[in-house]
Amino acid sequence: MVKTSNIKELYSNIQKQLYYMIPEKWDRIYLYASVIEHFNKLETGEMFFYYYPKSMIRKNPVNVYEVPNKFNIDESQYLKLADKLYGEIKKLRKEQIDLGEKPWSNTNIIIQNFNFCMEFKYDDLADTKYTSYDRHLIFRHKYLNVPLSSYSKKERKMIEEYLENEEYLNRNMSTYTEGIYKKSSKHLIEYNKEELQIDTMQENIKKEEEQEEPEIVSQIMRTI
Repeated sequence: MVKTSNIKELYSNIQKQLYYMIPEKWDRIYLYASVIEHFNKLETGEMFFYYYPKSMIRKNPVNVYEVPNKFNIDESQYLKLADKLYGEIKKLRKEQIDLGEKPWSNTNIIIQNFNFCMEFKYDDLADTKYTSYDRHLIFRHKYLNVPLSSYSKKERKMIEEYLENEEYLNRNMSTYTEGIYKKSSKHLIEYNKEELQIDTMQENIKKEEEQEEPEIVSQIMRTI
């Protein structure tokens, strides 16, 4: 894939926005986002985003849309961060199209083991039997290792069918990967759980950005 200075900046912005949204130490991040083009040029999309806390006790992934309630953060302000992240992903797609690349329909972002990876797929999401809900279930099974036994019989059948055809569905997938480095294990965000505001959260992160690279982990679900 073409990698210009603008493309590099967009990759960097996406990473930073991911980090801004996690108010605790983390280990790895998984995100799914789509941009669905309809016949009337209307664009819709969705975003699922989870992270794994860096903890010896808590091993389950955190849905980022649960963060406001979990950390007593203003939800409307926090969702603006989610919108900004999705906006950066759409900007990356548009920049790639402007450079002559084939428009991708959905992307998976995986941040783990000091690597940032984006998988680009070219499914026809405007004409598919899989719903947004189906894609979320598939994502959780594939990337979060949610066992099939936790799904209903109908859901298991759908996921198994998808996985059987995955190689065919992903035949045109492309990827981008780069290394990530960190300097310390400090919290990304210093905060008071009773008074945390998004503006303060971003300000603190920007200050720490100059001193360290973050540890790794996150994921979200929201229809855009």
